[in-house]
Amino acid sequence: MMRSKLFVPAIRPELFEKATKSGADAVCFDLEDSVAPARKVEARDHLQSYLRERQSIDQPLLLVRTNPVTSADFEQDADCAVWKSISAIVLPKVESAEDVRASADIIAKFERSRNLPAPLGILPTIESPRGLRFAAEIALSSPRVLGLQIGFADLLEPLGVAQSNVAARNQIRLTLRLAAAEAHLDCYDSAYANFKDISGYEDELRASRSLGFVGASCIHPSQIPIANRVFVATSEELVSAARILEAAEQAAQKGVAVTSIDGAMIDAPFIRRARKLLGKKDY
Repeated sequence: MMRSKLFVPAIRPELFEKATKSGADAVCFDLEDSVAPARKVEARDHLQSYLRERQSIDQPLLLVRTNPVTSADFEQDADCAVWKSISAIVLPKVESAEDVRASADIIAKFERSRNLPAPLGILPTIESPRGLRFAAEIALSSPRVLGLQIGFADLLEPLGVAQSNVAARNQIRLTLRLAAAEAHLDCYDSAYANFKDISGYEDELRASRSLGFVGASCIHPSQIPIANRVFVATSEELVSAARILEAAEQAAQKGVAVTSIDGAMIDAPFIRRARKLLGKKDY
């Protein structure tokens, strides 16, 4: 589960341990936008020293956002990031399946050299019109891909689309969710820049959850409890799911595939959703 993913600049080593104790489901050390070009080497040194000494842990998950695979920094970023303690590489500005495969090849080289037991995941971030257009191909590009993530700032700002345009954001979210669904993957929402706007952040997360997203980025610790709360099934949803499964079981005993609850038809799609909400593995 990765309801909340806290970004931490890799140039700020004094924040590393604090981030792991923040309550976030995942911590993402950032080598990209939060690190000035002149300080990339310094940031990699800080991060590699930290990661090399850590053992693999389950909570929080540790991730690294590299620079784009097409950049001159990527291979050095991978050298810094590919260690036993890391669960996945967050790959920014992905525009094609080939971007993912190219990054996977470089990551694999460092995995082999360090005898790492399991392949790292890759979380592609969709941040351009081209990336959005090829999102399904990106989702299907490699077994390493563990989901799709949206980056609204890079996607919308250059186009002059207002960040406040809810209809545009939701259309993009749904497009990404459907693309991820082709590969049976999850979707993760973008960072929300105004971390003091707590209610605005919660509204954004509730919109994304209503479109099937399972988590979001956090740029400030104050956002973590909101994401952790929003991306959990409510007690009402769990009760409803249990009622659906009970009704489905009763219908199945009668040899009936379709039943109803409170006047609403219940059939296979509703049953699958209910099983997923209740953590049943055969949905």
